[in-house]
Amino acid sequence: MTIVVICMAIVVFMPMLAKVPLAIMMNKQGGYNNRLPREQQKNLEGLGARSKAAHENCFEATTFFAPTVLLVLALNAVNHTTAYLCITFVVVRLAYLVCYWGDWHLLRSLFWGIGMFTVAAHYYLLLS
Repeated sequence: MTIVVICMAIVVFMPMLAKVPLAIMMNKQGGYNNRLPREQQKNLEGLGARSKAAHENCFEATTFFAPTVLLVLALNAVNHTTAYLCITFVVVRLAYLVCYWGDWHLLRSLFWGIGMFTVAAHYYLLLS
């Protein structure tokens, strides 16, 4: 169960990791506008725009992963398979971020698909 909770914590805090390159790119755009950061982000291009999208997608991924893992925990259905699925989700989400920043869109989509597969696999196991 500890591995599953650690994976949950990583996923929950992953948007902060994804914010780092976004903040760097915003700073390169004449300084970080802390008063209106979202307005500044609208003008980002290239790596800056991809960093913004990667940051936002971390929140979106959390909405799939967190309820799923909470359900697994609530039903006391944690086992080796669910732990491996959680680890896989974290690893592919980190790879997803790297691919987003590197503009490797096809590989990024593959990692997204693997991540979603792990979420669906939890429900398959719960219903089996």
